Amino acid sequence: MNRHTRRTVALLAIAVLLALTGSVGPASAQPPYLTIDGSGSTWSANAISQWIADVKSFGMPVNYSSVGSSRGRQDFANQLTHFGVSEIPYQGTDNNVPDTPNGRPFAYMPIVAGGTAFMYHLTVGGQLVRNLRLSGPTITKIFTGQITNWADPAVTADNNGRALPSKKIIPIIRSDGSGTSAQFTLWMAKQHGDIWCPFYGKCDQQEGKTSYYPQFPGSVAKSSSIEMATYISAEYGEGTIGYVEYSYARTQNYPVAKVLNKGGFYTEPTDYNVAVALTRARINTANPNDPATYLTQILDDVYNSNDARTYPLSSYSYMILPTSVDRKLTTNAGRTLGDFAYYFLCQGQQKAGPLGYSPLPLNLVQAGYEQVHKIPGAAQKSLDATGCNNPTFDPGNPGSNKLAATAPFPPDCDKVGQGPCGTGGGGGGGGAGGRAGGAAGGAGNGNGGGAGGPGGGAGPDGTPQVDPVTGETIGGDGTAAGGSGSGAVATELAAARAGTDTAMSVLAAVELLLVLVVPVLVARAFGKRRARNAGQEGTS
Repeated sequence: MNRHTRRTVALLAIAVLLALTGSVGPASAQPPYLTIDGSGSTWSANAISQWIADVKSFGMPVNYSSVGSSRGRQDFANQLTHFGVSEIPYQGTDNNVPDTPNGRPFAYMPIVAGGTAFMYHLTVGGQLVRNLRLSGPTITKIFTGQITNWADPAVTADNNGRALPSKKIIPIIRSDGSGTSAQFTLWMAKQHGDIWCPFYGKCDQQEGKTSYYPQFPGSVAKSSSIEMATYISAEYGEGTIGYVEYSYARTQNYPVAKVLNKGGFYTEPTDYNVAVALTRARINTANPNDPATYLTQILDDVYNSNDARTYPLSSYSYMILPTSVDRKLTTNAGRTLGDFAYYFLCQGQQKAGPLGYSPLPLNLVQAGYEQVHKIPGAAQKSLDATGCNNPTFDPGNPGSNKLAATAPFPPDCDKVGQGPCGTGGGGGGGGAGGRAGGAAGGAGNGNGGGAGGPGGGAGPDGTPQVDPVTGETIGGDGTAAGGSGSGAVATELAAARAGTDTAMSVLAAVELLLVLVVPVLVARAFGKRRARNAGQEGTS
């Protein structure tokens, strides 16, 4: 290669480097995501774990410890974490211990909806009973030690005269400070105070709500939702019943009791039924400048909804966000937390249904975006409802809740005085649990539900069975998609986009180098060859 050729190649290489520098410069100016830490609710943990796995591919490291809502609020208050997660707000005192943010500025933000479910383990003839029905008074008496046998007349009455085996009932309760306990005890105090309040003894002072469930003879206490679910589903768990978020039962492919609502139907906490119930939730928006109350939930009308599709123990879970820089939070960490929140408020909600939760409606997603704006360092993004693909969003009718509007009505065999649906052992919802369990990474393939599951078809009264997960009439192939969500669409985050842009720039530069340099080198090589050939002909 002569001097002129080398000079040409050098100039082209400089041009390519300049092009690369120009394309990489803006992306490299954006710092990498910092690791953020959170702790709290086990009720929400399955959803949070899924979202953490999702954003890991964007280079976003998030750690979460499911240690219970009470501990999560304390960790946040002590600036040990970037965020907390809880089913209830700060209480002032919790089990006689101060329960305040300890001066740390904060904001509440709903993150996912769901139902507190009653997972149980009861067999007949070696098969799980999957169509248990329980009313509110019966549940409250079980969890206060007043009903202790599955053959109790109250249980028989809830199941329309079907007598269950005479076996001891073993209530499984939480031993730690739990938002699930708080939601459950609040419902009992509000709806069945004549039973709960004499047992608890503090309804006048605290509305009967407590994060620390009182232990009582015959009960077994476990320290987390996963420990409760593991104990119930174990071989030695025969006769047990406990309260967990629906996701834990679905992941284990274990049944939950259908709970009687004010419409006269026994329902499960499917994403549809929870969405219907929470259309009656009152969200406190009176004073956006009061973090102690803004976006908190009032559930009285949920408990009393007479819609036949309502699941009575439906509620929201909250993330506690920092709103100022402190010894734990920097603006760079705030950027990570903000982008994480934007992901799960929008695209992450598609995973809610298959995991056993229910996605947030449009008004709470919009309010959530506004809360994220308060995090120091968070990007100031606006919600694009048409691109969010949330199962509750209806772009043609923004004020509605699509999931609630399309929720199927329960079959007649779930009505008081009829049924129960299915045949008991091995039936009634087994298929739905199987599909959901597969979606959440648990056991079950949705094909072994028995009567009332995917292979079941009609109930004992001949009425077509409706899949509580899909809302469709059961056809027998067990292939319906789990939950309400479609496959997740990845949110485009800055880190991911930067890496893509850089890679494309490099490819473009290489292509430019090949297009411009190679022809020059080839032409010069042919020129030299022709010159040599001409010289050889002259000498001959």
